[in-house]
Amino acid sequence: MEQAKHGLRLLTNAGMKKLNISGGEPFLNPRYIGEIFRFCKQELHLEGTSVVCNGSKVTEKWMEEFGQYLDVMAISCDTFETETNEKHGRGDKKGRNGHISNVADVVDMCKKYNIKVKINSVITIYNWQEDMNDHIANLDPFRWKVFQVLLLDGENTGSSTNSKRDARHLTITKEQFQAFLDRHKDQKCLVPEDNDAMRDSYLNLDEQMRFLNCTNGGKIAGRSLLEVGVEEALKDSGFDSKAFYERGGVYDWKGEKPAQSVEDIDW
Repeated sequence: MEQAKHGLRLLTNAGMKKLNISGGEPFLNPRYIGEIFRFCKQELHLEGTSVVCNGSKVTEKWMEEFGQYLDVMAISCDTFETETNEKHGRGDKKGRNGHISNVADVVDMCKKYNIKVKINSVITIYNWQEDMNDHIANLDPFRWKVFQVLLLDGENTGSSTNSKRDARHLTITKEQFQAFLDRHKDQKCLVPEDNDAMRDSYLNLDEQMRFLNCTNGGKIAGRSLLEVGVEEALKDSGFDSKAFYERGGVYDWKGEKPAQSVEDIDW
């Protein structure tokens, strides 16, 4: 924890405005990420904090303790069709509709604690023809990030690249992705990202505080900023700031927490 806090201080001193934690599933270690968000808000005074999760491990107890330090929760939901969900490997022990119904429950929880909701959907060969308009309208996220499934060596291209997953059978064409976008063009919250928009437009850090370079189709870890500092570590990142701005990387990520009354303040 102290090493993470030190790295976050270095990043903030270098100009970081927002921290997003993703995984894996961040809520497998809920107290750890909660304390990180508390530190970012109380001590670093970051403008924005966010997390990407599948919603299955989010609890009322966590929200009560740490929700005040979280601005945005992005929930992964690739489909609203039970069969498609199972093809994507999201079947669970709660029943055939478990994940889909859980997304709605977490959205309601976020609204209760004044946390902005994003929905993240990866579009694949199984869901590119789906009509999600009614479901997205009901969830009413402030952003709906729609990604064309992206292949990265070492991540999801099979055993030949030492990947734990193989998503090559899930890929779609640009035309299929555009057809999905056209079907949902009236959703004002829609923020599309095809493969070209995603690659090199994110600053990704691993658990050792190393930027991950995706320029050549994989995730190559650079030097740790804990060892060489932020400026030097950034040279290994392959980050394209122009692509970041073009994909809409800057938006209103600040939370909407209600102001405290005098009675609410813990003196």
